[in-house]
Amino acid sequence: METQELHRGRLIDHIQLVVKDLAASRKFYEAVFAELNIPMSGSGEDFFWADELFISTPDSEAAQGELTGRHHLAFQAKDRAMVEAFHRAALKNGGRDNGAPGLRPYHPGYYGAFVLDPDGNNIEAVYHGEAQRSAPSVKVTF
Repeated sequence: METQELHRGRLIDHIQLVVKDLAASRKFYEAVFAELNIPMSGSGEDFFWADELFISTPDSEAAQGELTGRHHLAFQAKDRAMVEAFHRAALKNGGRDNGAPGLRPYHPGYYGAFVLDPDGNNIEAVYHGEAQRSAPSVKVTF
């Protein structure tokens, strides 16, 4: 699949997770991305991706090197309600609780929720509190 549009301007360009059960991961990520208003971008027989996250099987051509351990990913949420919806969707779609929605001591206003995805990766949705952005992202069209 050819990429026609990207959104850039955030910290991470992309992350790849290699998973054991692609169908279970697809169900989980499609559900939590729906709650976070992140559209699915593409898929193939042994991979799928959304925004900067690429998920594949160990047999995918994109999965190179030795398989590694657990990872932590944090997705941006627009408000506390979105963090809570993320948590509910994750638990209903194969995720396990790893920290219910609530304030965290990282900085004032940090409101997050943590779940373990089907492969044990620590997945978070976070709302950093009231702030102003100059733009939601930088849109790059090819």
